[in-house]
Amino acid sequence: MRNVAIYRHQLFKRSEPFIEQQAMHLPGFRPIMVGRERWGISLADMASVAISDVARHQGKLARVRHAITRQPEPVVELLRPFDVGLIHAHFGVDAVYAERVATRLDVPLVTTFHGFDITTRRINMLKSGKPSWANYLLHRGALARNGALFLCVSKFIRQQVLAQGFPESRTRLHYIGVDTAQIVPPAVRADQPIVLHVGRLVEKKGADDLIRAFAMLPKRHADAWLVIIGDGPLRDDLMRRAQTVGVEKRVVFMGARSQEEVLRMMTEAALLCQPSVTAKSGDAEGLGMVLLEAAASGIPVVGTHSGGIPEVVVDGETGLLVKEHDVTALAHCLTDLLDSSIIRRRMGQAARRHVEANFDVVRQSAMLADLYKELV
Repeated sequence: MRNVAIYRHQLFKRSEPFIEQQAMHLPGFRPIMVGRERWGISLADMASVAISDVARHQGKLARVRHAITRQPEPVVELLRPFDVGLIHAHFGVDAVYAERVATRLDVPLVTTFHGFDITTRRINMLKSGKPSWANYLLHRGALARNGALFLCVSKFIRQQVLAQGFPESRTRLHYIGVDTAQIVPPAVRADQPIVLHVGRLVEKKGADDLIRAFAMLPKRHADAWLVIIGDGPLRDDLMRRAQTVGVEKRVVFMGARSQEEVLRMMTEAALLCQPSVTAKSGDAEGLGMVLLEAAASGIPVVGTHSGGIPEVVVDGETGLLVKEHDVTALAHCLTDLLDSSIIRRRMGQAARRHVEANFDVVRQSAMLADLYKELV
């Protein structure tokens, strides 16, 4: 069984379980998770190494030095004992660091683009002040020349990647899946009048539009609740918005929660609403893993014609889609689904079939392993 390195600057982030889940389902390969530092623990007890593990006496200095210089040596030394045959970097920002490591080890580099890493405008990346983003802009051309394979989580993201000059022959669509064996719709759904929203509280996720649409629900849905899971810089603004439109007593901000808690809430909610928009920075939704989790859980989604969302939500079949920032249309869709448990059940069942057929992690990881085999 050949070892492959799965590279991410911050290992095991709570918001990114899909990276580890994809790796743990790879047939025929042994994944070694590698990165600059740990932000969490491996849920599957996967083999992992991080610069922070061997540079604790240097602390933040070691991480900052790596972010600025892209020195490959720390990661090369971590990986040498494993004799990896390939490196797979998640996010283009991380890939320009992994590219130097792959060159030093003389192995192919696979990069998965997820969203912000290819949609955020250059000027906004520079304004961020993050050295890793600056390095990404400086060395993205080298990545395009030297990378063995570029994977895109949606057709929308592939279009953006090609527009940035990446070679079409080495740029492929590859959906990241969810574990449909683990996520199973309940035999009896609580089906409470809960509209669920999950995501970081940032402009791209559209929570402000959702709160305003929720306030427009007709009086017959005065018992409905909006439950928001996630945290971020817009939390205070969103809480003020809920007050301004008079629904603060029916909007619950739960903060960041584990994937297990999110899945539990999906068994209780009537629907998921993810009205994502294109942020002023250009950042757009690559695919939306929470949409796949909702589909696997058997609940419909109300979303927007934004980014890769229409590839997950089939409008009128597995959920409903509106234009970005169309708050009135959003309110109508919420009303329509809250009005009819029959429609919700029909769409939820269709969503489950759709995710089983197109986004199952076992099937998608097997396809990824086949791509690896072409390179090693």
